[in-house]
Amino acid sequence: MKVLVADPIDQEGIDFLTKHLIEVDVNTGLPAEELIRIIPGYEALIVRSETKVTSDIIKAGDKLQVIGRAGVGIDNIDVKAATQQGIVVVNAPESNTLSAAEHTIGLMFALARNIPQAHSKLKSGKWDRKSFTGVEVRNKIIGIIGLGKVGREVARRCRGLDMQVIGYDPMVSAEHAESMGVRLESLDELLAKSDFITVHVPLTDKTRGLIGEDALRKVKSSVRFLNVARGGIIDEKALFDAIEEGRVAGAAIDVFTKEPATDNILLGSDKIVVTPHLGASTFEAQTGVARDVAEQVVDILEGRSAKYAVNMPMISPETMPFLAPFMALGSTLGSLGAQLAEKYLRSLTIKYEGEIAGQKTDIIKAAILGGLLESTSDERVNIINANMVAMNRGIKVIEQECSTCEAFGSLITLEIETDKGNTTIAGTILRGEPHIVQINDYWLDIIPAGAYWLFSDHRDRPGLIASVAMVTGEANINISTMHVARQKIHGEALMALCLDEPLKEEHIRKILAIPDIYTAKVVKL
Repeated sequence: MKVLVADPIDQEGIDFLTKHLIEVDVNTGLPAEELIRIIPGYEALIVRSETKVTSDIIKAGDKLQVIGRAGVGIDNIDVKAATQQGIVVVNAPESNTLSAAEHTIGLMFALARNIPQAHSKLKSGKWDRKSFTGVEVRNKIIGIIGLGKVGREVARRCRGLDMQVIGYDPMVSAEHAESMGVRLESLDELLAKSDFITVHVPLTDKTRGLIGEDALRKVKSSVRFLNVARGGIIDEKALFDAIEEGRVAGAAIDVFTKEPATDNILLGSDKIVVTPHLGASTFEAQTGVARDVAEQVVDILEGRSAKYAVNMPMISPETMPFLAPFMALGSTLGSLGAQLAEKYLRSLTIKYEGEIAGQKTDIIKAAILGGLLESTSDERVNIINANMVAMNRGIKVIEQECSTCEAFGSLITLEIETDKGNTTIAGTILRGEPHIVQINDYWLDIIPAGAYWLFSDHRDRPGLIASVAMVTGEANINISTMHVARQKIHGEALMALCLDEPLKEEHIRKILAIPDIYTAKVVKL
């Protein structure tokens, strides 16, 4: 067996691989063309963030069994292409948690006390105390967006600094947050109240630009932002403008949309502290991630399951054709449930009915939890850690099975309990693709193709749908598909519109102003 290490990793990881009689070639800084040329000779590839593992590289690796990322983020790996080729992608999400949390705290102090600016001034030979008066963090409110592993560790440290800790994470119950010493708030409330705001969510289509111009209009002028998660979660141009205009006091940024970030706009403000993606740059973290990823590469090459498989666990080839569509369905149901449910998650009940009830459903539960948590958690959920992830967030997961199903060959139903009530979503597989067949009390048939959907509860009456269509027409947004379900004529009803583009808040407000419209939510699938 041969492993190519394409980015620098700690020697401990390399030693572990060679100890297991694996031939290791360390060849870093390769251009894509060279990597494509040599990758056919390897069963495993290990990278960090520098090497971009594209679909072309993956296709060339006809012997590849596993790609290991020595770190948390996998945005530099085409996971879909790897999955299609049957290659397991693993990462090391645990080892750099404390390093990232400590770097967040370090940046917070540097920002609060103007340490980099004062250091630079004194180094240039100028003794200037008056220009660098800072603020204490004691008794300040810190808002933590995302209460996954890193967010929880940041919260622990901030409590020790006598800070008031508030958090936003729809997939954490209020009771569990309270046990961590965190008071849950809505995103708007967190933005309005916080003196410091730090983001600890993954970069996804749903979190990209999470802190943009609209969010930055809702904060105190004295607020300071921190980002040690992923570049792109905070809109860099909007943040720079807000700081320059005095609407935000400052920021400390470790990650950028494009790296290396030597010409990034954020480097142009003296009120912004910047570091070159150092969140995981400690000796302890680098040793840990190298060892973790090496152990998993050995596990895969020796035919065992990996601890942190990002794309799929090891399941039998005979079972996979049947389960794969239900994994996609589970992920879709979880994602939809997270966006339709109100407030903070308490419990999740998963019901398997029909033929699917007789299968190994752990993998589907992992897909459901992964979809449910994808926009709020920095944890990648798989078959091994699904129960632990749910427990760490205070989510009670109940599974029920019934071997019969009246209407379908198989049916998966989610009942999501939150502080505001329950949301029910059910789906099945028809003709090999996922169908959403129930939302709360309404039965329908939605194929979740197309990115954006508008779901609206309303009273069934003539002209209402036309009124909604007028708003989408004014917004120049096309409706590609429409579904309507109702309890009775002129009774309660549900409308689902597939849109080519997302509606802005102003358009949603116009829809909510239409008589007999009760709710209107745009979700992304």
